[in-house]
Amino acid sequence: MMEIKQMIVGVMEVFCYILVCEKTKECVVIDPAGDEERIFTEIRNSGLSLKYIVNTHGHADHTCGNARMKALTGAPIVMHVLDDQFFRRPENMEWARQMGFEPSPPADLAVEDGYVLNFGELQMEFIHTPGHTPGSCCLKVDNNLFTGDTLFVGAVGRTDLPGASFDQLLKSIETRIITLPPETVIFPGHDYGDQPTSTIKQEMETNPYITDFILDED
Repeated sequence: MMEIKQMIVGVMEVFCYILVCEKTKECVVIDPAGDEERIFTEIRNSGLSLKYIVNTHGHADHTCGNARMKALTGAPIVMHVLDDQFFRRPENMEWARQMGFEPSPPADLAVEDGYVLNFGELQMEFIHTPGHTPGSCCLKVDNNLFTGDTLFVGAVGRTDLPGASFDQLLKSIETRIITLPPETVIFPGHDYGDQPTSTIKQEMETNPYITDFILDED
């Protein structure tokens, strides 16, 4: 069984998630985007062992806590190889600093589509969903999908930044997300909707980017 702790952290109010294998007390952190001491305190006070620091994508507002979390826990950083490479370019690291964020150290484990990360008795599958960034991923654990900035409740991620593509984002949602079971629970990267979570069924019925741009194509 898995426990999901959803926390709003950092100046950009990112959803950070702590996923816990209840049997072994091993956990992963998704997108430690600030308030690292608070995240670490939650892990420590809950008697958990942090196995991985995982990023849905490489934007600095989602990765700015990587260095501190690694220093506090020794856990390795995991990111898709394309974003690990893209966001270590000097111009992108400088952009992060100009925005007031600490650039992430290089990933200790740079993964590709389909990679499976084990923690406790649970498995996390990386589903490559480019569009918001080249290496954006949705993270699937059982019937839960952590969508980062690819898919929000009622919206999608920005595509006006370097490395982004609106057409590619829509293709990712069409071919990699809404093909999953409709009861799959969506956990987004920001609290931009009228509720903090959703389902694929609900998004297919109410998200205008899906209803108007994808399902209405025919």
